[in-house]
Amino acid sequence: MATQPMIVILMGPPGAGKGTQAKRLAAKLGIPHIASGDIFRWHVHNQTELGKIAKPYMDKGELVPDDVTIAMVIDRLSQPDCADGVLLDGFPRTLPQAQALDERFAELGWCIHVVPYIRVSEEVLLRRLSGRWICRNCGAVYHIEFRPPAKPGVCDVCGGPLYQRSDDKPETAKRRLAVYFEQTEPVLAYYEKQGLLVEVDGERSIEEVEQALLRAVKFAEKGN
Repeated sequence: MATQPMIVILMGPPGAGKGTQAKRLAAKLGIPHIASGDIFRWHVHNQTELGKIAKPYMDKGELVPDDVTIAMVIDRLSQPDCADGVLLDGFPRTLPQAQALDERFAELGWCIHVVPYIRVSEEVLLRRLSGRWICRNCGAVYHIEFRPPAKPGVCDVCGGPLYQRSDDKPETAKRRLAVYFEQTEPVLAYYEKQGLLVEVDGERSIEEVEQALLRAVKFAEKGN
């Protein structure tokens, strides 16, 4: 008899550590981590039609249009590795996206398990975002305040050059947060009304946040 897939939607503003926690949580739960940002960058890198539409919005720190985002994510959900469940990271970010996702899950006979939300103050978010640098070769992530490289501008792992993503620069980071809070807060209310939203303090240590997220999932599991 087929079991109900585990569907976890991890939410939180840019800089909340959502990507790090999503990878850890997905590994613990044994389900694929599906990050909308990764999907966007794959489409842009491969210059797909959807990627060409998304790129200008990403460069300006604005949300990619709903129809484009939905098309990318729905396509990813149709892959065989999603059959036992998924952990969605960065999607949905608007009410139309949340509603489209509900429709897709209804078609599949899936139900959302829990929606943890990593809450972090705007001041901390800006400090985290504007100090992030990435290795152009291996993708290792550094931060000028929290995790600086041994040699400025050079990756400790492979010696490659470090760069700052256009959407991590201070002026773009502020815009990203403004867009996020304006368009995504209604989604939080949407899931709260359904009794799915669980808030987690994202200003604690990585390990403490991870444990809080696991507790949220396990608690929801007992209730289902």
